[in-house]
Amino acid sequence: MKPGIHPAYEPVVFRDSASGTAFLTRSTMTSDKTVEWEDGSTYPVVDVEISSASHPFYTGTARVLDTAGRVEKFQRRYGAR
Repeated sequence: MKPGIHPAYEPVVFRDSASGTAFLTRSTMTSDKTVEWEDGSTYPVVDVEISSASHPFYTGTARVLDTAGRVEKFQRRYGAR
């Protein structure tokens, strides 16, 4: 890689606003807001709306749609022509 053309890859805290969970990882994202982490160091914090801690796919709280009811509603409306 050419030096001086890539953004800095540094530790950043991502905080999930839906569940309140925070993750310390490395990223090129930056932020003016900072937070003190468990190790006593201060890191930039990026607030995200959804992460693996609150996404239905990862948590297993996905809702099941009633497909049979939707098909019956379609049949009543349009019938077998």
